[in-house]
Amino acid sequence: MTETLALASLRRRVRAMHSLFEEAVATMTVDQVNYVERDPVLPIAFSLFHQAHLEDTAVVLLGGPGPIWNETWAVRMELGVLDHGKHRTVAEMMGQRIGGYEAFRAYQAAVFSTTESWLDDIDGSDLERVVVTRPLPPEIASTFSARVATERGLTLLDGIECWIYQHGLRHMGEIEHARALVGLGGLTS
Repeated sequence: MTETLALASLRRRVRAMHSLFEEAVATMTVDQVNYVERDPVLPIAFSLFHQAHLEDTAVVLLGGPGPIWNETWAVRMELGVLDHGKHRTVAEMMGQRIGGYEAFRAYQAAVFSTTESWLDDIDGSDLERVVVTRPLPPEIASTFSARVATERGLTLLDGIECWIYQHGLRHMGEIEHARALVGLGGLTS
């Protein structure tokens, strides 16, 4: 297996990002996660579920295993909105809540474990493989990843960077800000 510098770095960064999410959920209560500052400030529950569920989906779209998600998880998590919210409005997602917080934590841990195991099995030479060709489909054409894609399309490296790492960090920033609204501190300096 070819271990490139980029692949080794990517694995470390994804694990580090996951550790931030794990620390965040371990240091918040369900009331803090579901707190709504005011309309239209989404609760932390939105960012947590949205990130985990889209990472679960992204791994599959990039050729990995999964998804882990099924209706059993939906029942156990007692979600306020049974949707990750990517194509919904802020008003629709204001109702997102996580009732079964421990079930959510178990789902998140399973998603992260699957992603990290999959990344461990990727060969560095696979990172250049195009996983979505141009023209990009409408659901991708207006995303950050469309700006990153090459003339041929989105490579596996681009997909991992955009759909897992960059997307996760974006939502971690939201969570860190929202933690201040519920009286908690940030996770990094």
